Amino acid sequence: MAAKAASSLQMARVRPCISTSHRAFKAGVAFVSGVSKKASLAKLASAGHLSSAQPLHRSFMSSSVKLDKFVTKAMAEFSDSKPVSGLSIDLRGKKAFIAGVADDNGYGWAIAKSLATAGAEILVGTWVPALNIFETSLRRGKFDESRVLPDGSLMEITKVYPLDAVYDSPEDVPEDVKANKRYAGSSKWTVKEVAESVKQDFGSIDILVHSLANGPEVSKPLLETSRNGYLAAVSASSYSYVSLLKHFVPIMNPGGSSISLTYIASERIIPGYGGGMSSAKAALESDTRVLAFEAGRKHKIRVNTISAGPLRSRAAKAIGFIDTMIEYSLENAPLQKELSADEVGNTAAFLASPLATAITGAVIYVDNGLNAMGVGVNSPIFKELDISKSNH
Repeated sequence: MAAKAASSLQMARVRPCISTSHRAFKAGVAFVSGVSKKASLAKLASAGHLSSAQPLHRSFMSSSVKLDKFVTKAMAEFSDSKPVSGLSIDLRGKKAFIAGVADDNGYGWAIAKSLATAGAEILVGTWVPALNIFETSLRRGKFDESRVLPDGSLMEITKVYPLDAVYDSPEDVPEDVKANKRYAGSSKWTVKEVAESVKQDFGSIDILVHSLANGPEVSKPLLETSRNGYLAAVSASSYSYVSLLKHFVPIMNPGGSSISLTYIASERIIPGYGGGMSSAKAALESDTRVLAFEAGRKHKIRVNTISAGPLRSRAAKAIGFIDTMIEYSLENAPLQKELSADEVGNTAAFLASPLATAITGAVIYVDNGLNAMGVGVNSPIFKELDISKSNH
């Protein structure tokens, strides 16, 4: 599916590379498939359309860790020998910062891959307590399979920054968090400090992606949610986007694009999606419109959000009923197929590209059309109707 999506968008072509080892993650369960150094590109591309990695020859840097075997460059090298006809998503020369990448099977990772496919240089911000696991997994090749782009070339990450978007500046960090061993060894991880570090390292960026959310009481009904739990959900899931834009917009080039991720629970009742998370997503969508006006008028930055359908990611498992939501979508959405993370990633690449220069303040649904439905057609009350179904 990723290959089809890339070809239909006519993304710029990149130079292929060969990987050394492969390990894919799907549905939160890891599986390993060995591939020799001389494996063909065809085999790499067909291995679930996931990604792989080449031996990395430059230092992989974070503010706290240096990984000697990792390339610190994420921008794919493109061949100009063959012209690309028609409309193409060309992000060569652009830098993208994706906040909220901590593994290889969420929407943030998929967005990074699509942006890299189009030529963007990739920087990521990883939640501090997950930083060591993320970098260790990269170093040991656990994400190798997932780094293969649709044409067989590799997604590379220029730099990983520790980030906790709940805190705007060092003054906001409580003493108990500073003393927490999960934060030991990391520094400059508040939003303000990360923006300053990116400015110092790269000068400016063109694309900002917010792919993070957290609701400590998400499994609780709203009526049982505490004030602290509710405010924590809004802080981590919606205000964090305001804070990111506030601190990153000054270093974004005019004409740049910012994208966040939302969910249909912002406007429809989704029982089980509690703890104030539905409220946080509603706030995020409202903020998207206001931020589009303010960032657009003052900085010429476009601001949009993608309302993505359910994905069987590790983060989604915290909700506790993700499999049920996926099955519901399969039964009731106009398109009866499971949503691919690549489809969300490709939409983000489009929104970040010159093809979307007049789109801002929008909620873009990427959910197989489920948002358009008013009823669940799998209900027994519709059993007498002749409703076409596909064999999904």
